[in-house]
Amino acid sequence: MRVRRTVAVTLAFALLTLAGRAQAQEAQSPIKHLVVIFQENVSFDHYFATYPHALNPAGEPAFQARPGTPTVNGFGPALLFANPNSAQPFRFSRSQAATCDQDHDYGDEQKAFHGGLMDLFPEVLGNPDGSTDGKLICQRKDVMGYFDGNTVTALWNYAQHFAMSDNSFGTTFGPSTPGALNLVAGTTHPATAPLGAPESDLVAGSVVGDPRPFLDDCSPKGGHSADQVVMSGKNVGDLLNDGNVTWGWFQGGFRPTSRDAKGNAICGASHIGSDGKPKGDYIPHHEPFQYWPQTANPHHLPPFSTAAIGKTDQANHQYDLVDFWSAVDAGRMPAVSYLKAPGFQDGHAGYSDPLAEQAFVVETINRLQQGPEWKHTAVIIAYDDSDGWYDHVMGPVVSTSSTSQDFLTGPGSCGTGKDGAPQGRCGYGPRLPLLVVSPWARRNSVDHSMTDQSSILRFIEDNWGLGHIDQSFDTIAGSLWSMFDFRQSGERRLFLDPTTGEVVSGDDD
Repeated sequence: MRVRRTVAVTLAFALLTLAGRAQAQEAQSPIKHLVVIFQENVSFDHYFATYPHALNPAGEPAFQARPGTPTVNGFGPALLFANPNSAQPFRFSRSQAATCDQDHDYGDEQKAFHGGLMDLFPEVLGNPDGSTDGKLICQRKDVMGYFDGNTVTALWNYAQHFAMSDNSFGTTFGPSTPGALNLVAGTTHPATAPLGAPESDLVAGSVVGDPRPFLDDCSPKGGHSADQVVMSGKNVGDLLNDGNVTWGWFQGGFRPTSRDAKGNAICGASHIGSDGKPKGDYIPHHEPFQYWPQTANPHHLPPFSTAAIGKTDQANHQYDLVDFWSAVDAGRMPAVSYLKAPGFQDGHAGYSDPLAEQAFVVETINRLQQGPEWKHTAVIIAYDDSDGWYDHVMGPVVSTSSTSQDFLTGPGSCGTGKDGAPQGRCGYGPRLPLLVVSPWARRNSVDHSMTDQSSILRFIEDNWGLGHIDQSFDTIAGSLWSMFDFRQSGERRLFLDPTTGEVVSGDDD
């Protein structure tokens, strides 16, 4: 065993050396480092419905918009006081940051949209009155609730100093897994379940639910179980590898806390969530690259060294968040980095809340701004799905579908199906927040260009000249380039307080 291990290590380092000699694709813009902070379960209106106007009650961090702040497609009087839903939108205070998780299933979200009437959210997606989620008591009307700049203060301040979009959508309807797959591949198809999965998870070869990755030791029952899936085809990791561009997915809790007798990983790290219950740091179905055999790290093996982070070795580009900061501190930040917070800080209603999320996002960006790479860095803050939270905008139907799980334009239908097109990919889905924090981002800007989750994939493909993926939404994705202005200085910084979200200091204050 020891000899085989030595040979494997030697071979891996040889491959690393050869990879290092290959010609790497160069960035086509000043953005040489892209960091995607991929958070959980927020609709655009849930965080930005009244931007840039906050209520500013006593006892909550105050927010005052800067002169000339543009407005967003949010709530006007008609939506606030004469909403077509059975409950009217209402503001959650900062003391109500912890909320129940709403229904956000692929088919149920379509039912709530009601063919574009957007009027069935409480009935379809809200929790029954008096139901519980941990220590939280739920009500149907909660699905209509929103936060303002007194709670999601950091995100509103980032929007004030950098760029945000009010016209970006989930690529398809559905929960976390479809969003994560669309982020890195622009598609939820083709998928297979080696031991079977219900149509609520997998229909017509497309992922519509939250099946766990079949190839992950830390999936339920240790992986390789029923109701778990494997993806085929390519993802952005393949394109980055082909272009010899360094990259990695870094997720809280990915590092095993122990191993079983067979050496399989056990991911046991946890924290107390916003619902008062322990929540595992590592959530397998939030790690998209684990679904593809060629980019999976089934046993959660560590990189051979800090120098290997971002390159191909036994870790296969899948890491713990600790590894990201090891690389940054060593001056080896990968060109493309996806960051996934530990569960209690990922913003997912129920077990995480906006204040826990804010601490993670602000601490991450504050730390990145202190490094020399910042002048060539862009941070994208994006979300995997809407959690079912009310948003008043329906995007265009760019991908039709006719399956048992589709209901957008009637039972079994999402528009008029197209012959030969993959089914089970009804989209665009709900509108989601999207922000760019970078010295090269436009200042205090709201971008109205239509984009979706695969626009982030498209940005990576275009910035590093990588080409595209077959049957991916990347080929029709709107561009993120209009959120940047490369005529300005690359030294702009903004430091926020991770607890309050308020401005501590900034270069353009």
